[in-house]
Amino acid sequence: MKIYRFLSADDTSAFCHKVSAALAKGWELYGNPTYAFDEANGVMRCGQAVTKEIEGDYSPDMKLGDQ
Repeated sequence: MKIYRFLSADDTSAFCHKVSAALAKGWELYGNPTYAFDEANGVMRCGQAVTKEIEGDYSPDMKLGDQ
């Protein structure tokens, strides 16, 4: 089964570390990264979708970051 996550954070090195940690756990990049201005907080935000093949059935209770 393929699962999906969307990672997002402010435009800092923390975002790159978040994506790198997901890749190290076997997640794969899905599509292009996004970049947008968060007007409410006055910061640029980044986003990246990732997917991963896992065994078992999907459950909305699963913690995707733990997979």
